[in-house]
Amino acid sequence: MNHESRGLVTVFTGNGKGKTSAALGIALRALGHGLKVHIIAFMKGDFSYGEDRALEKLPNISLERFGPPRFCDPENIREEDRSEARRALQAAREALSRGEYDVVVLDEVNVATAWGLIPLEEVLELVKKKPRQVDLVLTGRYADARLIDLADMVTEMVEVKHPFPKGGKARRGVDY
Repeated sequence: MNHESRGLVTVFTGNGKGKTSAALGIALRALGHGLKVHIIAFMKGDFSYGEDRALEKLPNISLERFGPPRFCDPENIREEDRSEARRALQAAREALSRGEYDVVVLDEVNVATAWGLIPLEEVLELVKKKPRQVDLVLTGRYADARLIDLADMVTEMVEVKHPFPKGGKARRGVDY
């Protein structure tokens, strides 16, 4: 590992757009300096995301997606949703314990805990036990106050204006 200092815990949360994009920005910057990055996506199963196609062309980065091939409904959580989130959490533990990554991103983990797919306590324990040199990035709305307290850096994205409430649709290449 060629880190120059202690790895930080960074949280991107809030109701505004840009949490995953900010995490990908950290990943891209790390790659530019020759660091190794691993991304674990919670609740983002069998969908076609543009970033996947771009990332697979780059060296030193790997990505694992977990989640069923449909969106998770917080009003109707299924066992498959919980099972996939538990698999993602286990993959996160393994990625951190392997010692081969400089940056690990847990995309949408905050939503997974807020919706009860995985216990917040297990995520907090993972954060506390992360290797000292690894930068850990956690994204998603609803970051718990205890996670915010543990983190070194927290950014809250705030929606000021968005086209979706006026009927705008998600656009390929910009929103996914």
